[in-house]
Amino acid sequence: MIQARIGKRFAPGPESAGFELNVELRVAAGVTVLFGASGSGKTLTLDCIAGFVTPDSGRILLDDEILYDAAAQVNLRPQRRNCGYVFQNYALFPHMTLRENLAFAAERKPRLERHRRVSEMLEKFQLGGVSGRRPHEVSGGEKQRCSIARALIGEPKLLLLDEPARGLDAPLRTGLYATLRQVRAEFNVPILLVTHDLDECFELAGEMLVLREGRVAQRGEPKDVLSQPANVEVARLLGVANLFQAEIAALDPGKNTSRLKLDDFELIGPYYPGRFLRDRVWLCIRAEDLRAQAPNGAKPEGVNRVPVKLLRVSERPQAVRLEFSRDITVEAPRAEFERLKDNEEWLVEFPPQSIRIL
Repeated sequence: MIQARIGKRFAPGPESAGFELNVELRVAAGVTVLFGASGSGKTLTLDCIAGFVTPDSGRILLDDEILYDAAAQVNLRPQRRNCGYVFQNYALFPHMTLRENLAFAAERKPRLERHRRVSEMLEKFQLGGVSGRRPHEVSGGEKQRCSIARALIGEPKLLLLDEPARGLDAPLRTGLYATLRQVRAEFNVPILLVTHDLDECFELAGEMLVLREGRVAQRGEPKDVLSQPANVEVARLLGVANLFQAEIAALDPGKNTSRLKLDDFELIGPYYPGRFLRDRVWLCIRAEDLRAQAPNGAKPEGVNRVPVKLLRVSERPQAVRLEFSRDITVEAPRAEFERLKDNEEWLVEFPPQSIRIL
């Protein structure tokens, strides 16, 4: 268990803006992801925990050991913190073979145990066939697995990973995820992973912390964070394309409905407890929750069907991204789009239960 309260401030300079990190986190066994844009403080948080950067204030506790305490003036060196760290660039020693890299990380163990442990980790991470090669002689995936094995060989109480999938192609990324799932299952240590890839959160994380400008803007299971962002800034970080300012025009708790007025159209949504008439809110709906339809010459009928014009089509691996007038974006199945693509006029349907407000 890692518990941390970290404060770190960088004053503005002649050519740089100031920055202040102020985060609090609690990480148990399993994978916790720090998610956010570049410059939000993700790597800085890891570096403060590992001891590479000294915070200005706060306290870091790993199990029952104090790693850092500003008030008590405790600040253990990185070598004494028992944290494994996987860097973005792997940080393997280029003049050593993969076996020698692991042996160096296990140098504090007795010689026979060190040899046994190195051989065990090479086998576990499928590196036995390339253990005599140097880092520049192996693939990116093999370097990544060696970096993780080296971080774990000293039996750390915490594993820190800084964007471990960065620069890997799709097959290597899939292999990395399988490796990290194996680590999660077999080593039973808390894992704190930095990423700005939402798919990675869903692949690995039990919990995600969304960082924005040095603060934790939201935390929770990835599916819960994505389905209900805390605010419009978090929604934008998560890539939600459809964000509209709206006014609550009606609330009917008896029918569990509301009416939302946008600039030039209205939508029916679910009832929103705690909201009042004429409240100004942000309406949030994911592109894959909308449905694009052909009007077939008829006027829009039914609930939440908005007439639009198709402006742009973008291909996606699993779908087609359709950008319409009124700043509406839809992700549609490719087969459905192929059937309708010759239409000049379109309708977009907003399912009432998919409409969230922020």
